[in-house]
This record gives sequence, structure tokens and C-alpha cells, in this order.
Amino acid sequence: MKRKIVRVISLALLIVVISILNFFKNVDFKTKGLNKSLCTVTRVVDGDTIELSNSETVRYIGIDTPELREKKGSKWVYNPRPYAEDAKSFNKALAEGKEVRLEFDVEKRDRYKRLLAYVYSEDKMINLEMIKQGYAMIYTHPPNVRYAEKFLEAQRYARENKKGLWAGLDSENARISTTQAKENIGKIKVIEAVVSDTHLTEKVLILKFKNRFKAVIYKDTLMHFPKAMQRSPDTYLKGKTVKVYGLINDYKGSPEIIIHDPSQIEILE
Repeated sequence: MKRKIVRVISLALLIVVISILNFFKNVDFKTKGLNKSLCTVTRVVDGDTIELSNSETVRYIGIDTPELREKKGSKWVYNPRPYAEDAKSFNKALAEGKEVRLEFDVEKRDRYKRLLAYVYSEDKMINLEMIKQGYAMIYTHPPNVRYAEKFLEAQRYARENKKGLWAGLDSENARISTTQAKENIGKIKVIEAVVSDTHLTEKVLILKFKNRFKAVIYKDTLMHFPKAMQRSPDTYLKGKTVKVYGLINDYKGSPEIIIHDPSQIEILE
């Protein structure tokens, strides 16, 4: 009987030890420590990415700035989009050579193993300043949406005051067709076109247009649209002419605009 008790206790202790070892193995102490300490920025990569003195690369959460490079074949070549260098310069003024504080959201790293963070220099959140001054557009991507409303407010301010990227949005040059979308990757444009189809998934609503152009609305944003649109986007939008504006991105070879706010889309008929 005593031997049986000893075996049970030994087994229980072994399970506890294994659990503790697994815990320490899976905890990212480098990331946890950054929540509480200041880090020095050694290099600004572009408008939304920095490198730290501990060799970590940080991607700013919730924003997207024009690209400095594009991929051609297997190589990245320097081909800056409009305002890409301006965004990098503004980021350098705020961050390079300075001590910054990092704040994390739900996901702490992206698929490239970069840290995802809200970055503070003194009393300013750099992510927010980049948007407010028109050097970045919001790029809220669930589940990292803690400051989505603040970012939207900053973007509305930048647009209303024609800051940076938004300076020429009301000009005729900003209006293009779906045929021209692919050649305007990385630029903020206005597109008027007919919604040919819709596709609703658990995460996004996709509005399809001619020439493989799409507008994408994440579920967290969709909740701010009319209930009728949420219930049946096909009935609400299919066959309608709409006007959408925003930064044109390339997604698997097709141009798309991600809609972060209802003001980015207007039904014309």
C-alpha cells in the first residue's frame, strides 16, 4: 500500500515538473521584458518599421505607410511610392537614436517574427502621430485593435486638413477606374465602380469589382455599417455603383482597398 502511495505521489510530482518546464519553455521572456523597459532605436527601416539595439525588428501596429521597395522576381528593388521617403523621414525624426517604450496588443509577433507594438517616444505614440500628420493610413487588423477608434479619429483629422497622403484626394487625378487600379498600387485613390459580387466569411466581407479589384471590410468594421448590409451584403450592394477610396494594396497579384471606416465607401445608386 505504501509503495502504491509513493508511486502516485512520484507521478504527480513528475507531472508538475513537466508542466513547469513546458511553461518556461513557451514563455517569450524577451518580449515580456520589453513591456516594462525602454529600448533604443538604432535604425528606422521605413515609415512603419524600426530596429532596436537588441536586434529586434518592430512593426508599428495599426498603420500602413507607402512602400520604399517592391519585389521583382526574387529580389527587392528600391522603387519608393509617393510619400514613402517623407514617411520614413518623419519616423526618423520621432524615433531614430531615441529611447522608446513598447506596448503590445493581443498578438505580439507577425508571421515574419517581427514584434508588433504601439511605440512611444516620450509622451507621444508614434503610430498615432504618423496617421495624424498624413504619413500613414490606418491598417487595423483584428485582434490588435485596442486603439482603432483613436486611429480613425486621427485619420479623419488628416483627411479633413489635407495632410500628407490626403493632399490631392479631391483632385481629378485621384479618381481612377478599376482598370487602372493595379498600376496605382501604393497610392491613395478614389474608384467608382459597380459591385459585381460579394463574399462574406467569418472574418471579412469582400466586395468584388471588374478587373480583379476588391474592397475588403473586416468584421470589426462591418459592425458599424447598416444592419441590412450586415445581414445580406449581396442584396444591399450587388449591382450598385459605389465610390470607395483608400490606399491600394497588392494582395496575391490583385489590387484591393481595405475599408477601415464607413466613410471610405459611398453608394451612388
